[in-house]
Amino acid sequence: MVIVRRDPASPHCPPLDRERELIHVDCASHTYADGSVGIHNMCFSVLRNEIVVLCGPNGSGKSTLIEHLNGLLTPSQGEIWVGGRSITKGERTDLWKEVGVVFQRSDDQLFAPTVLDDVMFGPLNLGLTRPEAHAAAISALEAVGAADLVSKIPGYLSGGQKRLVSIAGVLAMRPKIIVLDEPTSDLDPLHSDRIEKVIRTFKEEYGISVVIATHDLDLAARIADRVCLVKNGAVFAEGTPEEIFYNPELIEEAGLMLPHTVRIYLEFCATGGIEPTDHPVRLEELIVSLQRRSCDSSR
Repeated sequence: MVIVRRDPASPHCPPLDRERELIHVDCASHTYADGSVGIHNMCFSVLRNEIVVLCGPNGSGKSTLIEHLNGLLTPSQGEIWVGGRSITKGERTDLWKEVGVVFQRSDDQLFAPTVLDDVMFGPLNLGLTRPEAHAAAISALEAVGAADLVSKIPGYLSGGQKRLVSIAGVLAMRPKIIVLDEPTSDLDPLHSDRIEKVIRTFKEEYGISVVIATHDLDLAARIADRVCLVKNGAVFAEGTPEEIFYNPELIEEAGLMLPHTVRIYLEFCATGGIEPTDHPVRLEELIVSLQRRSCDSSR
């Protein structure tokens, strides 16, 4: 993939890959009742079997886009297609079966007396029997490493535990796409790492596509197949992490900072007068690149 820069003047967004596209947002705009613009001429796609990360500062439009993906909001202009049907024109019945959303505030999703009741809620609404819903809930809790919380009261859980239970509640319904808004924000490193590993299993073990909205470019560098930069309510550039994060001008334009791995590598190359031909974004890639560069310089 090469970096794609979106033309805000274009009336339509061509599909990235027709065969793999699960969601297609075609120049969608949404203005709130107070006149503030949430998204504007937004072009965005989700492909089968990928993790796509929306990167942008607070207020850039990431959360507003997320609320359009499962029909909580509808665009005032443009079209949004999910699974080949337009949800802009009211075809939103059972959309939550296809797109599951985990919001930034876990308390907005947890409401039942116990964790088990909460995670069973979705499967029961899918029409599963209580034994089937119970099995689905237990399986989802085990998948996120939270089976020990099954009888706990959600309100008494820690922030990290609440996030895991919220994710389990969505996973239990086995949607085709799971969308997470700032999934590791305000969490301790242990729970952040656990949630990051859980997100990987969605794609690798369940074949679920994942959308993540975050301003944490270190997370994006570690986990993304594709990165979309968001500014002023629109995706203005997208590409692989290697392409996006080794374009400092793009990152500056987005109002963000380069991931730590990229900064370390670029500073290492600059200090040694080395051309940064490698593009490591993950820690293991950085180590290999630094070792190779060190060996080259010692010869």
